[in-house]
Amino acid sequence: MDSMSSTTFERTQRVAVLGGGPGGYEAALAAAQLGAEVTLVERVGVGGSAVLTDVVPSKSLIATADAAVAISEASDLGVNFYAKGENGKPLKPEIAINLAAVNKRLLALAGQQSEDMRATLLEAGVRILSGHGRLEGPTAIVVSTGQGGTDFDRVEADTIVVAVGASPRELDSAKPDGKRILTWTQLYDMKALPEHLIVVGSGVTGAEFASAYMNLGAKVTLVSSREQVLPGEDQDAARVLEKVFKRGGMQVLSKSRADRVEVTDDGVTVTLSDGRTVDGSHCLMAVGSIPNTAGIGLEEAGVELDDSGHVRVNRVARTSVPNIYAVGDCTNFFPLASVASMQGRTAVFHALGDIVIPLELIKITSNIFTAPEIATVGFSQKDAEDGVTDGLVYKLPLAANPRAKMMGIKDGFVKIIARKGSGTVIGGVIVAPKASELIYPIAVAVERRLTVDQVSRVFAAYPSLSSSITDASRAMHLVNIS
Repeated sequence: MDSMSSTTFERTQRVAVLGGGPGGYEAALAAAQLGAEVTLVERVGVGGSAVLTDVVPSKSLIATADAAVAISEASDLGVNFYAKGENGKPLKPEIAINLAAVNKRLLALAGQQSEDMRATLLEAGVRILSGHGRLEGPTAIVVSTGQGGTDFDRVEADTIVVAVGASPRELDSAKPDGKRILTWTQLYDMKALPEHLIVVGSGVTGAEFASAYMNLGAKVTLVSSREQVLPGEDQDAARVLEKVFKRGGMQVLSKSRADRVEVTDDGVTVTLSDGRTVDGSHCLMAVGSIPNTAGIGLEEAGVELDDSGHVRVNRVARTSVPNIYAVGDCTNFFPLASVASMQGRTAVFHALGDIVIPLELIKITSNIFTAPEIATVGFSQKDAEDGVTDGLVYKLPLAANPRAKMMGIKDGFVKIIARKGSGTVIGGVIVAPKASELIYPIAVAVERRLTVDQVSRVFAAYPSLSSSITDASRAMHLVNIS
């Protein structure tokens, strides 16, 4: 037998990704880097709704609102803006928001981000198909690529990654029309700042947009069915945010459920379940989302779904069908763009035999982009109080921090949760400007199981907001944790 006839060749693994959001993008990129033959199917553009209509434009809007707040509060730091009027007398200018220009910029940024992601995938060798895709059994995706669904592509695959995301939940009693009653994907069509925006829903999305539009100068009413905003989040953080909302002029209607929303001649009327009505110019419906899993062949392929339509996955993003994985908001795991990205990589690593570290919910860092921001990681204070974990809690007001004083920051805190006995950091909450950046050291401590003493020995620049973390961890050394 000659040497050539004894040589065996391994067939290149074929990976098909349905959906090009953060999870699908990372899955396709990771698969290409591992040498697979990769096809990505996306109907709206690489980046999906997260980039085009959700995370990127909404956080850009919030950055604009933060700039407006910085200008309006500059006088507290001794910085005043004046225009010269008649006879040289100073006139204090008003802050004007050109919402049409703002929205144009937001959508342009989103489009550019999508194009950058597309270019990265193409450079990595990923084949991109534009169109509606559905599974045909567990080993193929059929893609409708032509006008009217007349042209089809069939993609055979050894591994399929489903990353179809989710869409805003719509209520029949408050049907969005894109003009007066809006979902968060429709806000960017507005040409002028709403005179009075009524936000229905006080979860993360509702709170973020209520905060942004209040800071842009709109009158805002927030309708919350719960006792406080951000139900399920740290109660101290929610109280701080609600105080900031009310101080800014927002009307917060607690324990108020919206029964229906109707368009009037010049705006909207929101009728509450107790019969009260609220009149405004526009209404944002922020009442959750539903996964885009209907009608794409999942159940026919044997993939198990929850009653809500979310795909059931394990900690490596694997579904009930061994070669099918699912990532992102269409799953029952955790609806965050960062989690979707990590799931995408984890799924491909597992499918192609690379090193895999299963995801742990308790180590996920999340952030709410209100003003101030709210960042969390690990176990919560409620977990400690309910006996879920044996933890101690310490909270340090941010106002005590010297850098915060210099910056005029009055609201916020750093909270650390540590395990009794060992002092291991098992959770944290930060309420502050740019809390999304400040939470990282606590996230590292949770991931690497550092103790409060180990965190306290890390040098923080002086003065800095991050020194509040070392101050809080030093304070916990005084607690009897033995």
